[in-house]
Amino acid sequence: MQASSSISNDTIIALATPFGVGAIAVIRLSGSGAIELVNDHFRPKSKRKSLSKVASHTVHLGYITDGERIIDEALVTVFKTPHSYTGENVVEVSCHGSAYIQKEVLQLFLSKGARHADAGEFTLRAFLNGKMDLSQAEAVADVIASDSQSSHSIAMQQMRGGFSNEIANLRAELLNFASLIELELDFSEEDVEFADRTAFQELISKITEVIKRLIDSFALGNVLKNGIPVAIVGEPNVGKSTLLNALLNEEKAIVSDIAGTTRDAIEDEIALRGVTYRFIDTAGIRETLDIVENIGIKKTFENIEKAQLVLHLIDAEKIIDLSDWIAQTKELKHQYPNKKVLTIINKADTLTNDEVQNIQAERPEWILISAKHKTGLDTLLNHLTNLVNTGALSNQQTVVSNSRHFEALNKAFEALNEVQKGMDQNISSDLMAIDIRQALFHLGEITGEITTDDLLGNIFANFCIGK
Repeated sequence: MQASSSISNDTIIALATPFGVGAIAVIRLSGSGAIELVNDHFRPKSKRKSLSKVASHTVHLGYITDGERIIDEALVTVFKTPHSYTGENVVEVSCHGSAYIQKEVLQLFLSKGARHADAGEFTLRAFLNGKMDLSQAEAVADVIASDSQSSHSIAMQQMRGGFSNEIANLRAELLNFASLIELELDFSEEDVEFADRTAFQELISKITEVIKRLIDSFALGNVLKNGIPVAIVGEPNVGKSTLLNALLNEEKAIVSDIAGTTRDAIEDEIALRGVTYRFIDTAGIRETLDIVENIGIKKTFENIEKAQLVLHLIDAEKIIDLSDWIAQTKELKHQYPNKKVLTIINKADTLTNDEVQNIQAERPEWILISAKHKTGLDTLLNHLTNLVNTGALSNQQTVVSNSRHFEALNKAFEALNEVQKGMDQNISSDLMAIDIRQALFHLGEITGEITTDDLLGNIFANFCIGK
């Protein structure tokens, strides 16, 4: 999409609901001529009144017509500028969900002067008309794409402006001092200071601290938005596929007594307690001469590298000496020091009470389950939930989940560090002003005070048509 910083006056149209047969379909129009365009082809059931004269945010029942031909009985909702999603005149036609009717209504308005909306163009117009800033506009797409409670919470907080307000406040405070620094440059020959250096030092420390917190939150925000990759690893026949099936509550993976059944990684997503996990059932780790199985085992180690969390399964029926399994677990953690590893004893239903007590005494952090009988899964889910620090969400803290925002925050942080170094070295105001401008620039990139057509095009091209 070719985004433009200038707002065109043409009327755009798109199907706002998924194409296909359904109870109703919603066709959305936006632009200065949207109301008149629909009015020319709308015959209300009640007393005739021009849609341009009805109140905003009202719904009207009638017929969509092409001359004397009635296309459909529909509800027409009118939103008048500036009190609409885009800030322009907006009309939504709710017609019956027949694919034929949808096509006929669209073709009618297209033939009368409307044009197909580009991907994200309704939201782009909302941004250009000042109805939302850029980070809020991006959050619209995240809300639509959210598939878990946590990703929805992050997107909604951002769409409501929590993140934008925090950035805007930081930028406003920095801009105030930047103005004083710039003013000093106009009086450089007189060697005067308008900006209190002590107060400025405190401000830089405060802003840097907040930005660092936002940067650190990206690790949480990114996995909550995109799902936490979890690798299920262990020896053949330990019950990895059975555990995956139990967690997904479906027969996703083949379960067999034959060792080496899983030759390739099997992956699926599921939302558990508001968090999306991407579980990967890997090939069993063992020494084998089977070429195909060896390829699967190689992929197992590749998947461990990609995973954030590793579920290490041990077969309770094969436990003879706990020290062997303790050593194996330590080796796995040593091999992958940056991974969170949960050790799980499967087939715990085959253990005696004494054996269970012994394991719990020696290794209280180990989790005992029976994937086959689906016992102990609640304990496993509790551990998974505890490993994901969702406290920031429940405390309504701002969590960054957008990689573009993360990059801009890092650049702003680097620029502020340069400002700090300059103050420590007592450099001149003109050099300090350069770094301050850079910090302001990168903060402005987040909310859209500073944009380019290429940036807007890249962002809104990822939206669905009709939003």
